[in-house]
Amino acid sequence: MEKVGEGKVVLHNRVLAAALIAGIIAQFLKVIINYLVKREIDFKLFVTSGGMPSSHTALVVALATGVCRQLGWNSTEFAIAVVFALIVMYDAAGVRRAVGKQAEILNIIMDDLVHTGKFREERLKELLGHTPKEVFAGGLLGLMVACFYVT
Repeated sequence: MEKVGEGKVVLHNRVLAAALIAGIIAQFLKVIINYLVKREIDFKLFVTSGGMPSSHTALVVALATGVCRQLGWNSTEFAIAVVFALIVMYDAAGVRRAVGKQAEILNIIMDDLVHTGKFREERLKELLGHTPKEVFAGGLLGLMVACFYVT
């Protein structure tokens, strides 16, 4: 096992690089897709969660694909990466999406209270999770980046 400073630099780790590149591309795509749909540039989307495509999914699928390409289908590392990716994708499309829906409902309740003058307005972030389509798009992006980048 190599120690830090010996031989390879961590940035030469093509699996890690593919995962990070996939996540960054997904975040850039959120800004571009938002512009195409709403005709407005919102650079805050580059650092927020939720939206099309899922950067979390792109990152973990690129990671799992890269591990598979380097170590093979039967490696323990690939099994770990796949389980990790499945947990992240489930969380993105399930748990975080449900939390976003709850935030939306709480914001409606708060709007009602604000209009009665009995409550201070402080909005919750509603776009926390992903639709299955956003998760699929993130997975496809991660797969393509890792297949291109990891040999």
